[in-house]
Amino acid sequence: MNTVNILLVEDHMVVRNGIKLLLESQGEFAVIGEASDGTEALSILANGLAPDIILTDISMEHMDGMELLKIISQKYPLVKVVILSMLSQIHYVVEGFEHGLSGYLLKNVGYNELLFGLKHVAEGGRYMSEEISLALLEQVSSGQVYTDAGSNTILDLEISERELDVLELIADGFTNLEIADKIFLSKRTVEGYRQNLIDKTGVKNTAELVKYAFQHGLLKKS
Repeated sequence: MNTVNILLVEDHMVVRNGIKLLLESQGEFAVIGEASDGTEALSILANGLAPDIILTDISMEHMDGMELLKIISQKYPLVKVVILSMLSQIHYVVEGFEHGLSGYLLKNVGYNELLFGLKHVAEGGRYMSEEISLALLEQVSSGQVYTDAGSNTILDLEISERELDVLELIADGFTNLEIADKIFLSKRTVEGYRQNLIDKTGVKNTAELVKYAFQHGLLKKS
């Protein structure tokens, strides 16, 4: 297989550098461009970069990975897009493949599966990480409407216990820094949990997140 040229779109520099080092340790891959969000990625493409695959996160400022995918599928149909995200909700997967996504991998995926998935996509296939495939199979076999993004419970939204802890402190009015001190995390990690909760519930900001949490029983009014 010829070298697969990749544009890496990820807003966390440490994560981006780690992925780049992994890919470039393999002879098959070359990271020919890096961007911190969708807007920057489009600018790089407009300047003439021609990757085989765009490997992108979903949750990013300015333009997220899903919006980037939709634009790429229209303007650059020969470029394959693979999402690498912490978000495991099935509706993201379904929406992505509806808009021409070539692969969906979770960030907790093993190195071997990540490399296998990218190789499979480069050869013209589509790929979902094993965890996503099993979750989708469970929902289909149980008759659940997996395309519905309006999940209402902690289980449906796949909110972790740690995210619920953060949600409760957000509802109590604590800042990211105060929450970080209370549960012994970094401020950046708390910011990540807050954004994950906003993404998972589909709201626009923290105020709507708290309102949503009470309305859907994620939190109980005192």
